[in-house]
Amino acid sequence: MASLSGLASALESYRGRDRLIRTVGYCCQLVGGVLVEQRPARSEVGTRLLALSSQLSHCRTILRLFDDLAMFMYTKQYGLGAEEDDVFVRCVSVLSNLADQLYYPCEHIAWAADAKVLHVDSAWWWSLSTALWGLSLLLGIARSLWRVLKLRKKLRSPMEAFTSQLPPSKWRAIEAQIQSEVLTVLSNLADLANAVHWLPPGVLWAGRFPPWLVGLLGTVSSLLSVYQAVRAGGRTDATTP
Repeated sequence: MASLSGLASALESYRGRDRLIRTVGYCCQLVGGVLVEQRPARSEVGTRLLALSSQLSHCRTILRLFDDLAMFMYTKQYGLGAEEDDVFVRCVSVLSNLADQLYYPCEHIAWAADAKVLHVDSAWWWSLSTALWGLSLLLGIARSLWRVLKLRKKLRSPMEAFTSQLPPSKWRAIEAQIQSEVLTVLSNLADLANAVHWLPPGVLWAGRFPPWLVGLLGTVSSLLSVYQAVRAGGRTDATTP
């Protein structure tokens, strides 16, 4: 009952629903792609699962029509990262926020073009929004790798026997942060592989992934995101008096 209650609470939030829709959508694409490619006798089931995956992806696109304001408020609050001590992290975060902010209107225009609301070339706008997403993922990977390097250096620093003076709780907190950053890198790498696949043909491996591989990478990324959200919720509950 506790897990069911936790799932219900997660689904009450926009982010929780989005994670579930994303995970289910990519799982459908993975299973559907495998059935269509490996099991011709079950190709009809696979085709239906791929159609369901496409509709769930479209659902997420519609929901993102209302994300601009939340992203703008976050970008405005972060500003130039004056509260960030690390200059590299600050610069990367500002660029990442800019890429994310520009991503939304580009995707909205592409969606509106597909829906015949606007008479523009949707393919160009989809490519631009995907490129901005890929740029944001690259910046996120660079930021997480930098943080991992800094944290590991902090743990291994012999200066004044620093590591031996760390209390166990602080040590565990740093280790947990390192693990979180590593999981973020893995999640972003999986998404980046798909982002390149969705770019125009001729860009690296664009257009070369079969549906099941896109589904596999998306499922891995989604499950890592869900795991991190559950872990973060668990730590919050543990620290709540």
